Amino acid sequence: MNVRRLIPTAALAGAVALGATALTACSGAGAVGSKDGKLGVTASFYPLQFVAEQIGKEHVKVDGLTKPGVEPHDLEITPKQTAQLGEADVVLYLKNLQPAVDKAVAQSGVKNVVDAATLTTLEAHGAEPGHGEEGHAHQEGDEHSGEHAGEHEGHDHGGSGTDPHVWLDPVKYAEIAKGVGAALEKADPDHAADYKKNTDELVGKLGALDTEFKDGLKNTASRTFITTHSAFGYLAERYGLDQEGIAGVDPESEPSPARMKDLQAVAKKDNVTTVFFETLASDKTAKTLATDTGLKTDVLDPLEGITDKSQGADYFEVMRSNLKNLQKALGAK
Repeated sequence: MNVRRLIPTAALAGAVALGATALTACSGAGAVGSKDGKLGVTASFYPLQFVAEQIGKEHVKVDGLTKPGVEPHDLEITPKQTAQLGEADVVLYLKNLQPAVDKAVAQSGVKNVVDAATLTTLEAHGAEPGHGEEGHAHQEGDEHSGEHAGEHEGHDHGGSGTDPHVWLDPVKYAEIAKGVGAALEKADPDHAADYKKNTDELVGKLGALDTEFKDGLKNTASRTFITTHSAFGYLAERYGLDQEGIAGVDPESEPSPARMKDLQAVAKKDNVTTVFFETLASDKTAKTLATDTGLKTDVLDPLEGITDKSQGADYFEVMRSNLKNLQKALGAK
């Protein structure tokens, strides 16, 4: 698998734990009946760790396999982590996002394994340079539903052909939360009532976030945004926006002159004001395009991890920062 981005040493060194919702290195999972008596949950990366912590609260001990500042797609699992994975009561992962995790999970022998990809519907979104995202192509209930379905090849993370970034759509993330809640209830029936209550609370908060995005992006001067990493297909689809990726899946790769020319035309035609890049990814291509077109640059965070450089301390804070940045870029009225 090609390395999709280079993480600056300073970003790794400066990554800090941010309270209960921050990522931690996998340091072994607690187990029911162990010294602390908590349900041991191992989550492959931040969005799944956050869900487990929000639903499990005081009844779980959650460990994350992906450290702060490490791009989850490029994660390599150590033999020690594989062994520790086998000690977990519940494992949460998203198949085809992290090939190393898929392999380790298959070898772990853990009884309660939850693949988040089975808890919602994954879709293919355009990822190749030269193919814009059809933002509202097949949104549930949208009048354009199915019109462009299957038109583009999706992200090829592990060969699945589907875009894994479902957590950036609050509605789909809520579906994952419900599935995780059910898995925790099954694994630890003694605390099922608490898990159900916490799941309902989280789903309610995600519903409120969905409303914020819907209302906040309802009336904008433009519906198109340009980003280095084509991670926002679900978000664009949910709120009727069009995502244009500079270089497809790999934000470090150099887009072709033809693609840059194409994006300049898109920017002019669709009143684009801003080129987005990520907190941890290089902003080189974004700045090149912005310079050539007279556009601004800003951050749109795919929330694959939280570090001290993130625009917020947890999922909700960063998503609201994303909303604010999108409103500003799209000219929300």
